[in-house]
Amino acid sequence: KGGAAGKGGAAATAVDKKGAAAGQKAVKELETMKKREEKYKEQLATTKTQLEQVEKEHAKLVKENAAGQKELQKVTEAAGKGVEAAARADKAEGELKGALERTTELEGMYKKEMTLRKKYYNQIEDMKGKIRVYARCRPFAKYEIEKQCKQCLIFKDDSSCTVEVGSRGKKDFEFDEVFRMDSNQKQIYEGVSHLVQSAIDGYNVCIFAYGQTGSGKTFTMYGKRDDENLWGIAPRCMRDLYEIMGRDSEVFDFSVTCYMLELYNDALVDLLIDKKKKKEQEADKDKKKLEIKVDKRGVVVVTGAEVKGPCATFEELEKWNNFGMDQRHVASTAMNAESSRSHLVFSIMVEAKNKQTGAASIGKLSLVDLAGSERQSKTQAEGDRLKEAKSINMSLSALGDVISKLAAGEKHVPYRNNKLTQLLQDGLGGNAKTLMFVNISPADYNADETSTSLQYAQRVKLITNESSKQQESAEVQRLKKMIKALKGGEKVSIDDLDDQDGGDDELAAVAEDDDAWMEGPQGDLEATEEK
Repeated sequence: KGGAAGKGGAAATAVDKKGAAAGQKAVKELETMKKREEKYKEQLATTKTQLEQVEKEHAKLVKENAAGQKELQKVTEAAGKGVEAAARADKAEGELKGALERTTELEGMYKKEMTLRKKYYNQIEDMKGKIRVYARCRPFAKYEIEKQCKQCLIFKDDSSCTVEVGSRGKKDFEFDEVFRMDSNQKQIYEGVSHLVQSAIDGYNVCIFAYGQTGSGKTFTMYGKRDDENLWGIAPRCMRDLYEIMGRDSEVFDFSVTCYMLELYNDALVDLLIDKKKKKEQEADKDKKKLEIKVDKRGVVVVTGAEVKGPCATFEELEKWNNFGMDQRHVASTAMNAESSRSHLVFSIMVEAKNKQTGAASIGKLSLVDLAGSERQSKTQAEGDRLKEAKSINMSLSALGDVISKLAAGEKHVPYRNNKLTQLLQDGLGGNAKTLMFVNISPADYNADETSTSLQYAQRVKLITNESSKQQESAEVQRLKKMIKALKGGEKVSIDDLDDQDGGDDELAAVAEDDDAWMEGPQGDLEATEEK
């Protein structure tokens, strides 16, 4: 029994040991499992966090994708619209091109229509004897810019303008044409060129520039001698004169002569006499004085003036023009570095004789550059300059009186009050085709002078001249020569008094040819234009 019990106890101990070992192992495994569980929990938490981030990223991507889809849809729609727009643009471009071509065509037709309208209007005005008046505004002068002057002129269209004269308000003016500050010399001459033809046809033509000092009169009339693009009216007239005569030289014989005078301090000065000859004449007490007269045709002539010519070429006529211009009185004032101190008259006489009929005409083209009115407070003139200014203002005042009387239709016109008005007598209310340029400043500093100049110009537009050709048939010329011979005491035979070339039939033929002469170079010009 005791042995059995001992064996039994030993066995129980062994079992206990195994149980203890198994328990410890189980505890270790449990701890290991707990650790794994904690690790798995950590991994799970990390995974959850990562999953949340992924889900957020996914949601963001989904959102972006949705936005991208919408954008893609918009782009697709826009692309479709773009294709449609491109098609419409191509169509519109084609329509625009067609419209531009049509506009260009219409503009050409409009310009042609305007040119014809001006031409016919001018012809009607010429037939009425109306004096044509153009207003030209120069750009701002240096002194006006330095004074920070403002523009006082408003240009409404090509024939009207408004002047703002301070507290006196606005004044409206209308002329045959108004040239703005950006106008060039070529544009200015376009409205003048036809008068050259009139002079060749035997008309008395007068073109003159009027305005305050420094308003651009001499530039309009003469321009810059050394730059053909800046040539003024005078050199362009002279050039066209010889071009027309060259064109008609097979039908007519032409002869051109000229004289140039200035009215300086109320005295006439011949500018085509060289200085040596002028000194000799001044020393000669019996010299022939320059006298202003009106011949039986109503044309102003200056007896005693030095007449140069015949001038066979443009260059020869231009030479005498430049010679006279270089002798003109010019000085500097506060308003103009090269202020003209005299009124200048350059007259070109054109004799045209028909080679077939012998009929002849004598036309006269007078180019007049008037000195400008002055205010001593502005020009700061002193001494000789002040004396010149007083003379200029007095003569222009006399001119203003004549313009006012003519515009009012009064019978008595005081031409004899001043030599200037005597010189312009056939151009204002006489028998000339006359065109006046009124030159003005755009600055408010000169608003009063601008307004006054435009008022005078508006009055000039009311004046009517009675222009007519100065022509004679060959028979009339022959009879005049005979009368002159008789007055000179020469003998004239009976045969000379008879018709030497065929009696009445010849006279009738001459009369018919005179009708053709009435067409003259002008008719040839119009035929050329029609072609």
